[in-house]
Amino acid sequence: MLDRVAEKCGVFGIYAPGEEVARIAFFGLFALQHRGQESAGIAVSDGREIRMHKAMGLVGQVFNEENLSPLKGFLAVGHNRYSTTGASASVNAQPIRAECELGPFALAHNGNLVNCDRLRERLEERGKYLVAITSDTQLIAFMIAEAKGSSWEEKIERALPELAGAYSLVIGTPDKLIGIQDPLGVRPLCLGSFNGGWVIASESCALATIGASFLREIEPGETVVIDEGGIRSFKREAKELAFCLFEYVYLARPDSLLKGRYIYSVRQEIGRQLAREYPVEADFVMPIPDTAITAAIGYAEEAELPFVEGVIKNRYIQRTFIQPSQRLRDLGVRLKLNPLPEVLGGKRVVVVDDSIVRGTTTGPTVGLLKEAGAKEIHLRICCPPYAHPCYLGINVATYEELIAHHMTIEEIRGHVGADTLGYLSLDRLIAASGRPRSELCTGCFTGRYPRAIIEAADESIKEKICGPARELCRVRSGGEVSR
Repeated sequence: MLDRVAEKCGVFGIYAPGEEVARIAFFGLFALQHRGQESAGIAVSDGREIRMHKAMGLVGQVFNEENLSPLKGFLAVGHNRYSTTGASASVNAQPIRAECELGPFALAHNGNLVNCDRLRERLEERGKYLVAITSDTQLIAFMIAEAKGSSWEEKIERALPELAGAYSLVIGTPDKLIGIQDPLGVRPLCLGSFNGGWVIASESCALATIGASFLREIEPGETVVIDEGGIRSFKREAKELAFCLFEYVYLARPDSLLKGRYIYSVRQEIGRQLAREYPVEADFVMPIPDTAITAAIGYAEEAELPFVEGVIKNRYIQRTFIQPSQRLRDLGVRLKLNPLPEVLGGKRVVVVDDSIVRGTTTGPTVGLLKEAGAKEIHLRICCPPYAHPCYLGINVATYEELIAHHMTIEEIRGHVGADTLGYLSLDRLIAASGRPRSELCTGCFTGRYPRAIIEAADESIKEKICGPARELCRVRSGGEVSR
């Protein structure tokens, strides 16, 4: 998928007395770069002060020896960001540093709140004026700072019930590392051990990168507190679970462990399910790199077809401070994908992609393959039509952006120029995940969001979720069309 959704962040925290943790946090964030490529930041505590560096750009662009060296300490909080609530600007880069009567703290957030307006109103009713608040993360920090309590645990325990939405948080105080998972459990968060210390991260791939051992996932509604006394936790009741199903399709790294299964094995099964649901006579199977590679392998195995790389991706293109000329921008997908004419020429090709969101680059990609000589393109998508916005941490804000909200599957097939188009059905995707439907959020595919979100959302969001615009969607979950 090249018309990418922007997932909302990777968070990382480490508590390791005796270690200089800034560089460890750097490599942890490097492993989570796929979750955010807009800005990066690290805050470090030495037990007294919290020092921080953050800026716009990739981890390798933001940090160097000069700005890492002053970050001395044994406790760190790190963050990669894509903007959700709050504009793409340096003021919204994380971690957020705040102060309260207990001292300073740094906070990193993955997710999105749905009741920001109500929270502002409550705070303003208490005489707090929030002119400088530009993101939901800053609002969370303000809520914690203003909460009553003689300890960090008390303040957090009082602030959290007021928050509604998705929030996987890592907080660093001068001497404590705290990890928090919202009661719905929307975004991933895991716990590991490292050289006598502890690590909290969005995904287990970050633990493996720094040599930490995976212990477990932090449970929905759980708060984990780590300090010199060890590790302890307290938990709020999770009445409804809603882990994001799209994490399995696209957001998480294949080598991460989520809900007891590696993403790699889930995506292989997704590919197998696609082959069972939409078989076709073809010469080989190829992926659109990188996320769909594993699913394409599964499809090829199930269909007993060769797996071939029909395009080569330039993996160094990503976000850069050097802007291409208008002529290069017009080349679009050619900046990222180079087709192999000697492989594609005269062939009937099954092309596996993770999803189609906006549809702006899928057509050019299909055109590129046909220009390189492919005889037929049979496009297979690893999920149902992405037809509804996400309000819990994926940056697709409006129905207008979503091609599946405006077009039928046949119209999408014609628009992108594929010979056939098959979307994996929701039932098969859920089966591949291995999770019960009741524990998953499927809102982006079905328009049915967690009840707790609908009940607690601001009126502006509630209208988008429940309003008549949702009924205009013309695409079913799943299905194949051909010409």
